[in-house]
Amino acid sequence: MRAVNVELIRHTALPRDPIRRLAVAIARAVPGDALALTFRIEGELAHLCLPEVTVPRRADALWQQSCFEAFLRPAGGYAYFEFNFSPTGAWAAYRFGGRRLGRELPELTAPKMEVRRGPDWLAMDIRLALDELPELALAASISVGLAAVVEDEHGDLSYWALAHGAARPDFHDPATFTLRVPA
Repeated sequence: MRAVNVELIRHTALPRDPIRRLAVAIARAVPGDALALTFRIEGELAHLCLPEVTVPRRADALWQQSCFEAFLRPAGGYAYFEFNFSPTGAWAAYRFGGRRLGRELPELTAPKMEVRRGPDWLAMDIRLALDELPELALAASISVGLAAVVEDEHGDLSYWALAHGAARPDFHDPATFTLRVPA
């Protein structure tokens, strides 16, 4: 499958930040195999808190600082997965039975991640194996919500998503799962 390229939208209830553009490319590899994501921030990176890569590890509460997020739900279902990816290499994965209900920690192999940087951009390539997630691997299509939390040099957070469904940022809102990735 060819990659689908989308732009994320900053939540308007929050202050401006030094980001000029936040885009994502997403593609599903061989059916059931993997999902490839590339998040790319463009702007004045010197004014953002984008930590350097460290040892990859599983960690919680990544959304409290700069991180990229993917919400994946088999089309027609209620259960979904939330994935968080930090520029440090830290990652998290959760399964929910419904909107913020019944959170579980699925046993997964660490996703493959690579961070690349330029003077005014940062890109993070992620390859998420789906073979350990049969709900997603066997789905005819996947409803996707893509998001990012970006911390600036003052500790303020901005929230980016494909769509925002409320006055406050809520990436778990099913209305924000606006992209469909076929098998």
